[in-house]
This record gives sequence, structure tokens and C-alpha cells, in this order.
Amino acid sequence: MARNRAFEVLYREFYARVFGLCRRLLNSPELAEDAAQETFMRAYKNFEKFDAEQPFWQWIATIANNHCIDKLRTRHRTEQLFGDESEELEKLTSTDSSQVHRLIATEDITALNTAIAKLSDKYRVPLVLVYYNQLSYQEVAKQLGISVSHIGVLLLRAKKQVRATLESADMEHSS
Repeated sequence: MARNRAFEVLYREFYARVFGLCRRLLNSPELAEDAAQETFMRAYKNFEKFDAEQPFWQWIATIANNHCIDKLRTRHRTEQLFGDESEELEKLTSTDSSQVHRLIATEDITALNTAIAKLSDKYRVPLVLVYYNQLSYQEVAKQLGISVSHIGVLLLRAKKQVRATLESADMEHSS
């Protein structure tokens, strides 16, 4: 009974955050709702494995990350979701070092969220895991099964696309 109450408190405290993570990873509120529910079901089934000395958010976020990435891989079964590293390097024409976390601090978070939502899964997922879930490149590379340098290339391309979308939106508003 105490386990149920403890889990209920954690569910209420972390549901919105898990839902937000799933929504960003899956780019769909409907899929995110299902994924968040599945995440908490898995967490509940494995609650005895949770180390109370560790932050609950890291544990539940890992479950959500893994579930969402599995959903994306299933959806993209016929294609390699994150592409080939050398192919991505060829596509990368600039090494602009501007960071997404600077964009996150901008006043127009709606425009940023829209730009991120327009990214393909291949670029959105690593971006969300690194900048919103604050995982290291090594952790993301391990979760996605690709190299650390490939993560860097995907993030550079993602940031370039986000920047282009934001600049395009700014130009439209200026005209």
C-alpha cells in the first residue's frame, strides 16, 4: 500500500515532465500520451529496482527515452533512423557553433518549439535528449547505437535547420 502511495505521488509530480519529453521525442501529443502512460506502467512494474538514493527523474526519463526511441525505430523500420555518419558529414556545410541552449533562452519559445517540431526524428531526437533531457553525447550515442561524433554531426545539422526555420519566420514577420 505504501508503494502505491509513493508511486502515486511520483506520478503526479513527474507526469507532465515525462509527457513533455515524450512529446518532444515523438513529435505528437497523441503518441506522447500513450508513451507517457507506458513509461509509468513500466516504471511501476519495476519500481523495486529504483534506487531511492538516485534522482527519480533520471530513472523515469531513461525509461521514457528508451521507449520513445524504440517507438521511433519501429516506425522507421525500413530506413536507418539516424543515417550514416559519413553521409551526414558530407551534408554538413558549415560548423556554426551557436548553441541551442542560447535559443531556448530567447523570448519566443513558441517559435523555437515550432522549429524543433519541424525537424525529422533523425535530428529532433538527439537534440531533445542532449538539450532538453541534458544527457551527455556519450549517453545519447549509447542509447541510439551510434558514435559520439555522429551525435555531434546530427546536432550541428539540427541546430542549423532550427536556426534557418527561425530566421525564415523572422523574415516573414518583418515583411
